[in-house]
Amino acid sequence: MKFEAVLFDCDGVLVDSEAITNGVLREMLEELGWKLTGAQCMQLFLGKAVKDERALIEAHTGQPLTEDWLVRFRERRNHGLMLGVAAVAGAPEAVALVHQRLAGRIACASGADRFKVELQLQKCGLMPYFEGRIFSGHELARSKPAPDVYLAAAAALGVDPRRCAVVEDTVTGVTAGVAAGATVFGYSPPQAGHDMPALLYSAGASATFAGMSQLASLLG
Repeated sequence: MKFEAVLFDCDGVLVDSEAITNGVLREMLEELGWKLTGAQCMQLFLGKAVKDERALIEAHTGQPLTEDWLVRFRERRNHGLMLGVAAVAGAPEAVALVHQRLAGRIACASGADRFKVELQLQKCGLMPYFEGRIFSGHELARSKPAPDVYLAAAAALGVDPRRCAVVEDTVTGVTAGVAAGATVFGYSPPQAGHDMPALLYSAGASATFAGMSQLASLLG
């Protein structure tokens, strides 16, 4: 491969979780008085950490976003994910192939909290490929769209970020990967829950693809 390491986002790239998480978020925002359609909720929060959208939520609900509310959101979200999360179609095969070709130099770099990421990878049978190489934006000074989580992942693998490929499906994530100096490939299937190719290109993606079976050839 022409890259020394590949850094994967988690939600929407490895696991099909966005509809579950956003469904719980939409229900809980409605309980606070902010009613959104599923499409509106996805548009506002896709690829973003809920805790980082405190000002937006407070402006629309007129209520403080408390730590207790965030704890309850994560509990309900985690319950939904335990019941229904599945791997993105073709992701296990693509990850296995890249893992083999790069002698294990891959990582999962997510804007989500570590518990969520590890729960999903375990549930979807992907943990063996990423154990010990999972990075959460919640544990760094800045989460996506800042590059911190990708810089941390590259440093842990001992690879220059400029020699890394990043796989992302949202503008927020692509922006983070580009800011880290990596080459970003945008996953954009036709299903809801992913940003469109034009948006990913505008954020700096080098190429986009619609099926995980295409990833290995794109990476060279």
